[in-house]
Amino acid sequence: MSGIALSFNRSPGKYFKIIKETRKEWRRINDRKLRRSIRALYKSKMVREETDKDGKIKIILTEKGKEKALSYQIFEMEIKEPDVWDKKWRIVVFDIPETQKLKRDIFRMHLRNLHFFELQKSVFVHPYECFDEIEYIIEYYQLRKHVRFIMAESVDNQLHLKNYFNLK
Repeated sequence: MSGIALSFNRSPGKYFKIIKETRKEWRRINDRKLRRSIRALYKSKMVREETDKDGKIKIILTEKGKEKALSYQIFEMEIKEPDVWDKKWRIVVFDIPETQKLKRDIFRMHLRNLHFFELQKSVFVHPYECFDEIEYIIEYYQLRKHVRFIMAESVDNQLHLKNYFNLK
């Protein structure tokens, strides 16, 4: 962002002000979190590193990363129903603190919109593969440490769930 501001500016005084403000913003970034996030992106093969002729390192979205980035529109997301049910239940459990009530309510809304069955206020069940969709929502709202994804072969109220999802 500061690069854009610098390119549109012709005043040397404002250059220094922009650079000073940029430095302040960079200090606010938690280095450890940034490194961990970049490492996770490399590990997932969503990005790759490229070095320019002048030695600058660029982080570039891979084809897999582009595909993933374009594959979800968070408010229009749907879980695809397979031809044959694999007889496994996907359970999303979350404990999002009161300080993040808005995120908690939005996360719950997304689960309902994806037609999850609400077992309890913070426990939702779905019969179809939805790991990628849930991961996307978790990352989008930065809820990683508050949400768990479980796959189960049976649930004690399975007959009710099968009826709810029209499964045989």
